Amino acid sequence: MPRDLPDETWLLQERQRIGSRIRDARMDHNLTQEQVFLAVPVSRSYYQEIESGQGNPTLVTLILIARAIGCPLTDLVR
Repeated sequence: MPRDLPDETWLLQERQRIGSRIRDARMDHNLTQEQVFLAVPVSRSYYQEIESGQGNPTLVTLILIARAIGCPLTDLVR
């Protein structure tokens, strides 16, 4: 039986929560956006979209961001 998919508003809110956690973790580790996006690597604009909740990163990108920041992935997506 197919489950109902979440609506776009809910998905945006979840992406924004994850983006906020990424930004907070980055700042807690005294890193700039540039240091993180160069380590991943993704473009500056895409990284900014991820932190703002507008981007839709893959699991691999999230893992690389967590590694670049120096925190567990679970801290970013809890």
